[in-house]
Amino acid sequence: MRGSASLQHCSRKGFLQVKQFPFYSTVVLFAVLALVTSAFAQSSPQRVIIDTDPGTDDALAILLALNSPEIKVEALTVVPGNVVAAQGLENALKLVSLAGRCDVAVAGGAQHPLNQKLITAEYWHGQNGLANIELPASKCKADPQFGPDLIIELVHKYPHEITLIPVGPLTNIALAVSKDPSIAGLVKDIVIMGGSITGGNVNGAAEANIYNDPEAAAIVFSAGWIVTMVGSDIGERTLMTRKQLAQIQTTHGPENDFVAKVGEFYLSRAEKNGYPGAAMYDPLAVGTVVDPTLVTLKEMHVDVETKGEFTRGETVANRMGANEKNVLHGDRYVIEGYDYLKPNARVCVASDADRFLQLFISRIKGK
Repeated sequence: MRGSASLQHCSRKGFLQVKQFPFYSTVVLFAVLALVTSAFAQSSPQRVIIDTDPGTDDALAILLALNSPEIKVEALTVVPGNVVAAQGLENALKLVSLAGRCDVAVAGGAQHPLNQKLITAEYWHGQNGLANIELPASKCKADPQFGPDLIIELVHKYPHEITLIPVGPLTNIALAVSKDPSIAGLVKDIVIMGGSITGGNVNGAAEANIYNDPEAAAIVFSAGWIVTMVGSDIGERTLMTRKQLAQIQTTHGPENDFVAKVGEFYLSRAEKNGYPGAAMYDPLAVGTVVDPTLVTLKEMHVDVETKGEFTRGETVANRMGANEKNVLHGDRYVIEGYDYLKPNARVCVASDADRFLQLFISRIKGK
């Protein structure tokens, strides 16, 4: 009622001004409308598609997204990675059901990487990918569309509004942008959890998601959009410890209790392998979309190594933005300045770990 009264007052005042100063009033009216429209646009949740291979930390990322009013999850598309494709689809459906969000489309996608055998990670995620926790059968049904086709459809339906958040291997995204290259110019942003500029978590060079499909990653990084890259190196500095797990355990609810159990499994496995906490890889990628001030980004040109014996799957970041230009002179090359590179990525180089973890806990507690 208060808002209605204010609106009526403004309308009456505006009517009097129009009679006395019609040109001035028109300008003011348009200015006010512009401000209101801008404020509404800023307060409207961002539309996102999460491409996922659930996965313990995928599950945490999905529940963070579903409980964040800043974003509207239009769809989950499933890619094989942490688990096989069928298990991943089942897990995604159970997660949206747990959250009471059958309105979110869940679609299966690729069944294997583009050019190599699948590598699954039950060692880190449990045999079912969800810390061996048996969630109730899903009340939600899978979308019949092929995941990459659903991505294409939604990007065209909401041009310049969709942010893609791939938190698994990039197979589905590569298939989508290869089939319809125009989507590279139609997405609002693409924020991946993948890669690293300081060494890998699979081996000395490669991060797991990129390592699981380097050819797909190479397609995605060269598609013509700017990739926001939240790498494993930053995830490993954004750790859930016993302190944060205890905070989650102080309240209860279906999602809260599930997250606490996942956290216990994930943290115990990390501690067993010598880590001080559980890396919040995928949740941080979602957090970057929820609140971009949580991370520090730097523009770089990133290439993906697809052939190296020891470096296959490495994201090779050029931090200088240029390569030396070597020009052949007779029997040798001579350096003659630089060839400058156009940035294709915004690389996460730091995170506000404490603030992110409190955001995550606040969104999950009591759910």
